[in-house]
Amino acid sequence: MSLVSIVMPYYKKELFIEKSINSILSQTYQDFEIIIIDDEISKKSSEILKNISKISSKIRIIQNKKNLGAGSSRNEGIKNSKGEYIAFCDCDDLWKSTKLENQINFMRSLNLKFSFTSYDIIDEYENKISTRQADDFINFDKLKKSCDIGLCTVLLKKEILNDEKFKFPKLITKEDYVLWLLLAKNNIEMRGINQNLSSWRKTKNSLSSSTFQKLLDGFRVYRIYLGYGRLKSFFCLINLSINFILKN
Repeated sequence: MSLVSIVMPYYKKELFIEKSINSILSQTYQDFEIIIIDDEISKKSSEILKNISKISSKIRIIQNKKNLGAGSSRNEGIKNSKGEYIAFCDCDDLWKSTKLENQINFMRSLNLKFSFTSYDIIDEYENKISTRQADDFINFDKLKKSCDIGLCTVLLKKEILNDEKFKFPKLITKEDYVLWLLLAKNNIEMRGINQNLSSWRKTKNSLSSSTFQKLLDGFRVYRIYLGYGRLKSFFCLINLSINFILKN
């Protein structure tokens, strides 16, 4: 079996982290390690994660020296990972029990290095808000118009992240979108499974729920990371926003 390293940045998720961990531990595919990166770096987070680490020997805790943000914390987790595959689960997301098994079998059957799945959007109480369906195939031109890859659904080969240019950037939101775009632009084949194998939790106070922050970071995606001019970046942002509204 191939080891999967599951990377989880932690920042003030004490209400949800145990459920997230248990959803991972209940996987039908059991060859994995869980790397939790403490980006809160408080007495409270240290105590919470100390207790979490006692749940399973599969769990490792890494404590940042200073607050880095989710993207840079994921980079730290990847750097310290031992797996052939990398997966991502934020500390308030949930996985269905067959997620890893289904994705690994899918990737092996098609010799893939990157896959993603459909997922549900849930609220604080795990009520289903909506569903995002995964396309069979996504390329760069399609992805730059609409961010249709959920972070908690991604499974990829660690080898493709060995290139230094393939890292999560220092954005507050959309840091995963930048990485997917860079991979797609460099012809990494991205295939989707139309099965709801994860649940992404939308909370009222989450950074990803801030409209202004998403618009600001959306502009930066095109302007800074794709190198587009201001006008082209603005029109790409408008297109991205329209597609987001249509999905909702």
